[in-house]
Amino acid sequence: MPDANNRRPTNKTYGNPTPPPSLVDEHSERWAFFLFLSFLLVLFGTAIWLVFGDHTAPEPPQPEISLSGTEQFITIHEPIQPLPLTVKLNPDKVALGKMLFSDTRLSQDNTMACISCHNLSSGGADGKQVSTGAGGARGQVNTLSVFNSAYQIAWFWDGRAATLNEQIDGPIHNPLEMGITWDRLEKKLQQITEYETLFGKVYADGINEENIKDAIVAFEQSLITPNSRFDRYLRGETDAISENEKTGYQLFKDYGCVACHQGMNIGGNMFQIFGVAKNYFENRGNITRADLGRFNVTGRKEDKYRFRVPSLRNVALTAPYFHDGSRDTLEQAVHIMAEYQLGRTIPDTDVALIVSFLNTLTGEYPYEGIK
Repeated sequence: MPDANNRRPTNKTYGNPTPPPSLVDEHSERWAFFLFLSFLLVLFGTAIWLVFGDHTAPEPPQPEISLSGTEQFITIHEPIQPLPLTVKLNPDKVALGKMLFSDTRLSQDNTMACISCHNLSSGGADGKQVSTGAGGARGQVNTLSVFNSAYQIAWFWDGRAATLNEQIDGPIHNPLEMGITWDRLEKKLQQITEYETLFGKVYADGINEENIKDAIVAFEQSLITPNSRFDRYLRGETDAISENEKTGYQLFKDYGCVACHQGMNIGGNMFQIFGVAKNYFENRGNITRADLGRFNVTGRKEDKYRFRVPSLRNVALTAPYFHDGSRDTLEQAVHIMAEYQLGRTIPDTDVALIVSFLNTLTGEYPYEGIK
């Protein structure tokens, strides 16, 4: 055992050996040198920045631009996103699709065209509670706008069509709308010289069901309404909307409307029960099969009264509102949504501000002559 008298002195606080005085001096000098060198480097860097640096204020963060296919999208840090300003499509297909979209010969009695219910001069709908089809037949639900429909997750109120292409079958075959078969329609169009020429220009195999659908889809994809005042505001044009409209947008978010109406189409990207907070159909009465919504597609109990959330773009132009066309004004529609979806009463002053915001969602029509 070592002699206690020969032990090295220890630091009383930490119990570590105390270094010899020479080592302490050496470490102190080394640290002083490093500190002095660091000071010189900082001083030198500061001098360089003062002489050559950029002293302007930093730029605010800019929207991120990303490309998806042939369309340009801009990501804004808000629950609502602006529409792309342009969409690149085959112009010959679009022109052919536009012609088909407006041609009454696509119906069995030559009285109805797509444009009959989707009027491009009035918000892409027809302004009626329900539309009138071939032979005067009345539809069962309010007509949705065709504008910006390419940006939805599904088509029709009940979402029974998964693609734009599939959606075309609905009105073509529906006896309440155009009421014609593809075989008969192909034969009708094949007898029209102009269509023979136009289809031959775009499609190697000419007129058939697949190509008719493809041309109409191309036209419908072109029906975007960009550059609304609100989109311009999102892109950084702060004076594109008024202070009241900005307040209306804030209320739209604060009350929770954005839970269903968000994204690029301000809706159209989810399904929701009509009557989350209160039973709308029980209070309205006279429940029809159309009121069952997505249940008619899936057969699942939880899908009763569930509908695809409609887009709010151009909503000021597409009255009456809801699948049953039961409300004629935006003020009425906002009150109904507050009561049955949010479970609350919104003061008229706040409703007016929210409606002022909704009026900023009207975009620019894609074709000349549409007002």
